Amino acid sequence: MTGAEAIVQVLADEGTGVLFGYSGGAILPVYDAVFRYNADHASADGREPMPLIVPANEQGAGFMAAGYARASGKVGVAIVTSGPGATNMVTPVRDAMADSIPLVAICGQVPTSSLGSDAFQEAPVSNIMGACAKHVFLVTDVAQLEATLRTAFEIARSGRPGPVVVDVPKDVQNATLRFDGGCRLSIPGYRARLRAVEESRLDDEACAAFFAALMQAKRPLIYAGGGVIAAEAAVALRVFADAFGLPVTTTLMGLGAFDSTEPLALHMLGMHGTAYANYAVEDCDFVFALGARFDDRVAGVPAKFAPRAKFIAQVDIDPAEIGKVKPVDWQHVGPLRSALERLTRYGQSRGIRPALDDWHAHVAALKQQHAMGYDRANALIQPQAVIEAINHHAKGRAIVSTGVGQHQMWAAQYFDFRAPRQWLTSGSMGTMGFGLPAAVGAQFARPDALVIDIDGDASIRMNLGELETVTTYGLPLKVVVLNNSGDGMVRQWQKLYFGRRFAASDKSLHKKDFVLAAQADGFGWARRLADKAQLESTIADFLAFDGPAFLEVMIDPDAGVYPMVGPGATYAQMITGDFIPSRSTGSVETNEIPSTSMF
Repeated sequence: MTGAEAIVQVLADEGTGVLFGYSGGAILPVYDAVFRYNADHASADGREPMPLIVPANEQGAGFMAAGYARASGKVGVAIVTSGPGATNMVTPVRDAMADSIPLVAICGQVPTSSLGSDAFQEAPVSNIMGACAKHVFLVTDVAQLEATLRTAFEIARSGRPGPVVVDVPKDVQNATLRFDGGCRLSIPGYRARLRAVEESRLDDEACAAFFAALMQAKRPLIYAGGGVIAAEAAVALRVFADAFGLPVTTTLMGLGAFDSTEPLALHMLGMHGTAYANYAVEDCDFVFALGARFDDRVAGVPAKFAPRAKFIAQVDIDPAEIGKVKPVDWQHVGPLRSALERLTRYGQSRGIRPALDDWHAHVAALKQQHAMGYDRANALIQPQAVIEAINHHAKGRAIVSTGVGQHQMWAAQYFDFRAPRQWLTSGSMGTMGFGLPAAVGAQFARPDALVIDIDGDASIRMNLGELETVTTYGLPLKVVVLNNSGDGMVRQWQKLYFGRRFAASDKSLHKKDFVLAAQADGFGWARRLADKAQLESTIADFLAFDGPAFLEVMIDPDAGVYPMVGPGATYAQMITGDFIPSRSTGSVETNEIPSTSMF
């Protein structure tokens, strides 16, 4: 078969359900092979086995593939052309790398004879992507194409997941090869390291040391990150937490790893985490970090993170993360789920149960005394109220995607997340424009689920063209734009640290009519909400609509995201705002803001 046909067959062999991409001259052989494969393998009712979803641009394709991967746990696949098609994939690839998302990006390339000649639509993909991806392949020998693509999937999904880019010149796509059906590249070093990690198991001595420290603790705490979700370890985490009574706080990427409605749940910690979670971190004497990397949005001042902790334990699949930011006293590099299951069996078989009644009472008091709050009496619509109203209907079961900014943090704070893969957000990269295309990918991954994109007026502008993608494919996606006429999070920083000089963040003069834009793109339900009295009824109608729906909500432009741990500040210096009680005084107040010039 041809190289292009081999690519498509490998995609089918790897269980790829949906493809995302935008065509162009250098990738046309693959697109033609996809078309023919789908025509030849369509079901009796005309359904294609690997539908190719066409976005407004290649960045949208990358984020759709990432949204598909995040919502399903499978490898997302994007196929784009050379030159600008490939460079438009750089941001989604880096975003996937930063958040450990399994992705395979197949890029067309100019013929091998033209490489390095600045040919039409040529870009040095290997050089560009090498700094962004888990691995990059440039295939110049068609005999290596099948093995390379199968290995790309292996690398993307194994160990710590990530994106792999395969750059395929057009002549390689057109050349013929003998299809093997199972070949792989020889990558002995990678596989040996991976095997050592995957086969690593906790012995009795390591388990005994862990529980000896835990039994000495009075206030232990689990700090769970996105690695719990990537490892499919949410059930193991719940069983472990329940078995030994440890409260759980999660990172932004870890939302859904532990049911946020459970009594032991402290929801999210960090820069915009709940006040009670951050105070619990301040008070704890034992930290168990699971699939979390002590990111700067969590441990902004590493030496002062969990200052009373006498013992820190860490489990991760990536040895590079152990002790990278903060020294630890106990560590294990290996699969997270098997490690938790082993510790649970060990502890239960020996009747270990820490006496933590006082700690549980303390945590419950923190949750009551420092609960989330906002200006409920304000005549303007508060964004937190919008999230609460949607959450009331969704009951913690919706898949929620977001852009980046204030709306992202409000969604993280005020939604309930009861299971993994319900929360899709650009965590480490913080990529505006992520929310809408990621939600499209998630809807293809979970066609029967309620998928909601919570977006901001500035963030959705980045990929507004994907509204048409929603209606083109008839997706029942629900899009909410919280409109505060600007870059809200940037503006919040400018208020706090830059003397209210709103350089480039005020969008009040912009003329975009989002409702008209949605209607122009085919949304049958598209409304603007500005009356607080209509909030509940409008949300109910919006979510009940059978099909794509778009809601723009004009929110209070002065609403801020609190709590907030400023740069260079500790959790003890957390700014709680005017509506969350601060522990420093026992009353509701805005804490002193540390001066800084660092974003």
